[in-house]
Amino acid sequence: MALDQTEYQKRYDSLTARFDTAKARLEEIEAAIADKKSRRAAIEAFLDTLAQADLMDKFDPALWCGLVDYVTVYARDDVRFAFKDGQEIRA
Repeated sequence: MALDQTEYQKRYDSLTARFDTAKARLEEIEAAIADKKSRRAAIEAFLDTLAQADLMDKFDPALWCGLVDYVTVYARDDVRFAFKDGQEIRA
């Protein structure tokens, strides 16, 4: 039985469009999952560093590097500390 080529092409194009849409959505979801896994690993490392820390009476560079991501100085009285878990405080 011969198929009508125009009908076949319409159906093929329709299925191809659905596949491309589904594939793009899958890639978005996979990227979101990878991002969440990366953030989870960073938070777990932060919590491990924090759990190993004892109350200290002197500066510990290893603890500082394990907890603080960066410090931004906007002015003499506006210094902000960004921690590796995403939290930011103003000092």
